[in-house]
Amino acid sequence: MHIPDGFLNVATVATTCAVSAGGIGGAVRMVGKKLGEKQVPLMGILAAFIFAAQMLNFPVAGGTSGHFLGAALAAIVLGPWAAVLIMSCVLIAQSLIFQDGGLLALGANIFNMGIVASFSAYYIYKLVSWLAGANRRGTLVGGFLAAWVSVFLASIFCAIELAVSGSSPLGVVLPAMAGVHALIGIGEGLITGAVLVLVLATRADLLQLQRS
Repeated sequence: MHIPDGFLNVATVATTCAVSAGGIGGAVRMVGKKLGEKQVPLMGILAAFIFAAQMLNFPVAGGTSGHFLGAALAAIVLGPWAAVLIMSCVLIAQSLIFQDGGLLALGANIFNMGIVASFSAYYIYKLVSWLAGANRRGTLVGGFLAAWVSVFLASIFCAIELAVSGSSPLGVVLPAMAGVHALIGIGEGLITGAVLVLVLATRADLLQLQRS
């Protein structure tokens, strides 16, 4: 899902860069207002964990592979605005250090995997937790579904950007991206759920801070 340089046209690059820059600016302001002292150090810890976890790939159907995204986990623990900052830092570092995603495509990658994934995951989690209750079951089911939706929606936006840029017809790239990432989303949900089990067992207060 990390779009390299050369696959997006100028209009798409400019639009996604502008939207992502605005999103990062808004995230900086909101994090400064809303995050408490206990949560601020977690941003660095989560960013490091997500950066490392994204280096590990797991096999998917048809010889393809996927990796943990992490936006849902960050959004559930720290909220969507903090998740946007965390994912932006991770994606920028990956682009600069490993050339995983192009520099000109950073706006699109941050929009897809940072903004879309974080906010969709957060509100899906809040909805499921509200319906199922603020308990262990609601947390785990909400975390799994939030993680799956975050990956799936990010892949949809990625496919649309590629199609709009003329890199691939929408009828080809959309089902290909959606199909593969629907499977990757299952892995994302399982990993997110496993981490939430650990958080509930050791530091359940972190989730209570976010609920409040």
